[in-house]
Amino acid sequence: MSTAPARVLTVAGSDSGGGAGIQADLKTMLALGVHGMSVLTAVTAQNSLGVQGTWELPVAAVRAQFRSVVDDIGVQAVKTGMLASAELVETVADLLGGTDAPAVIDPVGVSKHGDSLLAASALDSVRGLLLPRATVVTPNLDEVAQLTGVRVGSEADMRTAAEALLVWGPRWVLVKGGHLPGEAVDLLTDGSEEHWLRAPRHDNRHTHGTGCTLASAIASRLALGDPVPEAVTAAKRYVTGAIAAGFALGGGIGPVDHGWELARGTGSGSGRG
Repeated sequence: MSTAPARVLTVAGSDSGGGAGIQADLKTMLALGVHGMSVLTAVTAQNSLGVQGTWELPVAAVRAQFRSVVDDIGVQAVKTGMLASAELVETVADLLGGTDAPAVIDPVGVSKHGDSLLAASALDSVRGLLLPRATVVTPNLDEVAQLTGVRVGSEADMRTAAEALLVWGPRWVLVKGGHLPGEAVDLLTDGSEEHWLRAPRHDNRHTHGTGCTLASAIASRLALGDPVPEAVTAAKRYVTGAIAAGFALGGGIGPVDHGWELARGTGSGSGRG
């Protein structure tokens, strides 16, 4: 009998097109050799062209899913994505407070197509309740502006943004600079040490799901025992390859390829025998 793999829980919304949300999270976890589990927070009608509709799940359903998984199976890392409302943010923050597993918080605010996925009324709850629970928070530049008011136009601004986010209590902040021109640069810092992560920019418009995929990859590596800097570095490498292999799907922006390493026979895996 094989030993059980590391267990990672995603608390996020569903993307019916399969490129982002819990679908991307579970694909990423499989590719990286961990056992993915899910708490569904919302359903979206979504495709390569955008989000046509969203429906939140009741708080009781979210809480029951979380307790069902954590109390029986247990988790070694948690990743959060689309939480939609202040009530759901508050619920998930409370649930995270009851587990000592590392938490990767992807503060999803808008979709790749610009559709709002978080109520404006929830921002205070994200800042005051959710960020203090974060082992790593992974905002893109639009989400940085939503949460802090800092508009990032340069690498120097990324440091300012990270400092503004650290005030709210996360252990580490990863400011994703993918929207800046030039190479894809991210800043990881805990306020005392900095790691600038750089990768070549691939000329590929099919990048749907990058944020979900990166956060899930970080959570997977944390569950496998990596320290935060090593987990983020490994996740960045995985996502860079997934972006390079992204493919057209439908009439709009296609997804990254979560299985790119498996297709090449070089999957990261969990190292289990």
